[in-house]
Amino acid sequence: MKVEFYGLTFETPCVSFYLWSPWRAAALEHKLFEAISVLPNVKRERGPDEWTIHVNDQKTYKAAMQALARVMKGWQEEADMGGDRRNWCWLLEGDTNADGYDHNGEAVSLWALLRVSLDRGNPGEPTKGEDIDLEGFSLRIWGDRGR
Repeated sequence: MKVEFYGLTFETPCVSFYLWSPWRAAALEHKLFEAISVLPNVKRERGPDEWTIHVNDQKTYKAAMQALARVMKGWQEEADMGGDRRNWCWLLEGDTNADGYDHNGEAVSLWALLRVSLDRGNPGEPTKGEDIDLEGFSLRIWGDRGR
């Protein structure tokens, strides 16, 4: 399937969404995962340490990305008026050796993680910024030899 990730296009057999360590994941990470889990045509897996949703359909992937954006935009709008500013961005990560395998011996994949930024401060005060990586939620764009 062909997927688009904010202007980047990939040919992939599957995209997977993960919720790592669900018992200690933040509420925002649970909201993100739940927004995808209600979509049709997804395959859900629940293990003791991770929950996974596999998407093999281009339309479902697009709906999943729109659902994630809605959750994140809603999180931004919950900020205190005048005191907080909230932003978010995707961090892309991948590692490979010369043969196309990562450090675990799996076929190379591209991972996307969310980073949220909280800027607090009142007029006349210096801005107090904080970046938080949402390490409990991620998505994986599988390589050709994956899944």
